[in-house]
Amino acid sequence: MDSSPATTTGGGGNNIMVSQSTAASPMDSSATAAATSVDDPKQNLTQVINSIQKTLALLHQLYLTVSSYNVASQLPLLQRMNNLVLELDNMTRLAEKCNIQVPMEVLNLIDDGKNPDEFTRDMLNGCIAKNQITKGKTDAFKGLRRHLLEELEQVFPDEVETYREIRAASAAVSF
Repeated sequence: MDSSPATTTGGGGNNIMVSQSTAASPMDSSATAAATSVDDPKQNLTQVINSIQKTLALLHQLYLTVSSYNVASQLPLLQRMNNLVLELDNMTRLAEKCNIQVPMEVLNLIDDGKNPDEFTRDMLNGCIAKNQITKGKTDAFKGLRRHLLEELEQVFPDEVETYREIRAASAAVSF
């Protein structure tokens, strides 16, 4: 995960390479997170991602300890369980500061084993289609307006000229 030096921890013949940032207790990471707590959404998300990575590392350590369990590895197992619980608690606290809303459709796609990028693609295609429809309606109204002005100009030329002057004056004021 990072370039910090690694230490070897052993528990009953279970030698595991653990980086120092992972070996530090979750309380250290929560203290660091509290000290650098900023209301910056990007920073909050980064803290949650780091906590998720630490949790995954703790789960991996726990798996290795359980897979080669013997009586001598009981204490490291309990310590790793406690560290996991503390890191999960820390993750929950950090996640409360993040305001990320995930559409239910994305979660359903993930549950179905599909790529969530399909949701993004479908949403973009839907927006493009609606944009084309709206552009068509706008063009139709512009054509109708132009046609009405041509017809009105033939019947009421003075009023149309006054209308155009008023439009030109209001357009100049708005800039």
